[in-house]
Amino acid sequence: MPHEIRLQIDSDFDIIVARQKGREMAKLLSFGPTDSTLIATAICELARNIVTYARSGEIVLRPIEHDDSGGILVMAFDHGPGIPDVDRAVHDGYSTSGSLGLGLPGVKRLMDEFEITSDVGQGTTVMARKWLRCAA
Repeated sequence: MPHEIRLQIDSDFDIIVARQKGREMAKLLSFGPTDSTLIATAICELARNIVTYARSGEIVLRPIEHDDSGGILVMAFDHGPGIPDVDRAVHDGYSTSGSLGLGLPGVKRLMDEFEITSDVGQGTTVMARKWLRCAA
């Protein structure tokens, strides 16, 4: 099983690296091409949010297990300005940067589990999990 990967996110290049590392870990954990793409896309969105809103942060990728099922945990941490209204931020269309407001809601849809905590002036933490599907 692969080990935890910690990635510093400070630039657009770091976003690309995080996406690639996520896809590689997903493949090592036996995710298929579709789920690997969903995981990589979620990582890209979280890393993009770090660069856009906090300028600097970290993405952590970790293999996980629960009830004989494997998966991946994607964590995003920053010490940026925080999100004043987390409930609004996880719904389509809410944006403070003039974007379409699909980032956090998209991650929530792409992954199986999604948690976010944010304190204004302190930063934001997102944890998202994707579980391997049983073959039918």
